[in-house]
Amino acid sequence: MPSLPETFADLYGHAPDGVWSAPGRVNLIGEHTDYNGGLALPIALPHRTSCAASARDDDVLRIASLQEESSVEVRIDEVSAGHPSGWTAYVAGVLWALREAGYAVRGLDVLVDGQVPLGAGLSSSAALECSVAAAASELFGLGLLESAEGREVLAAACQRAENDIAGAPTGGMDQAAAMHCTPAHALRLDCRDGASTQVPFDLDAHDVVLLVTDTRASHALADGQYGARRDSCEKAADLLGVATLREVVGRPLDETLAALPDDELRRRTRHVVTEIERVDSVVDALREGDLAEVGRLFVVSHESLRDDYEVSCTELDLVVDTAVSEGALGARMTGGGFGGSAISLVRAGDVDRVTAAIEEAFTQARLAPPVSFAVTASDSAHRD
Repeated sequence: MPSLPETFADLYGHAPDGVWSAPGRVNLIGEHTDYNGGLALPIALPHRTSCAASARDDDVLRIASLQEESSVEVRIDEVSAGHPSGWTAYVAGVLWALREAGYAVRGLDVLVDGQVPLGAGLSSSAALECSVAAAASELFGLGLLESAEGREVLAAACQRAENDIAGAPTGGMDQAAAMHCTPAHALRLDCRDGASTQVPFDLDAHDVVLLVTDTRASHALADGQYGARRDSCEKAADLLGVATLREVVGRPLDETLAALPDDELRRRTRHVVTEIERVDSVVDALREGDLAEVGRLFVVSHESLRDDYEVSCTELDLVVDTAVSEGALGARMTGGGFGGSAISLVRAGDVDRVTAAIEEAFTQARLAPPVSFAVTASDSAHRD
């Protein structure tokens, strides 16, 4: 099979200037907290999206993918909400956002190879955006990959691309993970000010594996459900007189909830506040090597997402319940929900048995077969 640069050359008639890649992510805990100014704890996946690219002398973007038959040609000044549509919006939006931020970028020829599972809640979109952003930074001499501050600029541009051009009202956790994660560490991300801290995440030392299960259940964040949750949080914060729900963390929770007018807002707020608190509890447990406590907190987080935030589904619940019943230290859904993936902390010797049990549970429930795989904490966006 031809390499990505070889296919690029066949498609565009010249060699690429380079290949850049960025990872998908798994969020260990801290779900639906990013747009509330809260905390999250992602790791970068070994699964990456690669982008072969070359700079152009004009403003034309030519975008193609090994995984998609469709391709697009568009000028940067023609990019707007919903144009181009589909997956190419995530590419075009990055160049548009960098230009909007005042950076001198031109057109690109781009060929994408996406190896992050699509629709699995593992942030294939941020991996795509950040691979393109890394390419643009180097090709146009922006120098943003060379510093943490520059990577924050790139992450912000990628988030704006996703929000304003692709139309998905996500927070910035996915892009920050793709730009800042390091091998063998989780990233404690403060979404209020963008500060991040590397937290050791060495499961091998404890003979434990992080098992990801892609449920294959449909997962789409631009279909209104994600936006509805975000709207509820903004309404609750407004009623409580704060900028984000992060501001009420540390206050008596009962008093905070009593100040809200209906049960739905109280449940949404309770999840966000307690989930933010759980992030630092997991960080403390990881630093102490207490993986049993990490697993317990995983389960509590899933129950909160299922019952208070109502973003789980039959498939995600089935993975969590089965993994825990088979002896996993803990399990939870990860990502935005409504499908996608779950994660389980499993003793290394139990991985095959837990995986088989999950597959059998899906068979018995007459659900499409899930796909499970072990992951390690990997690296952020870079030139390959």
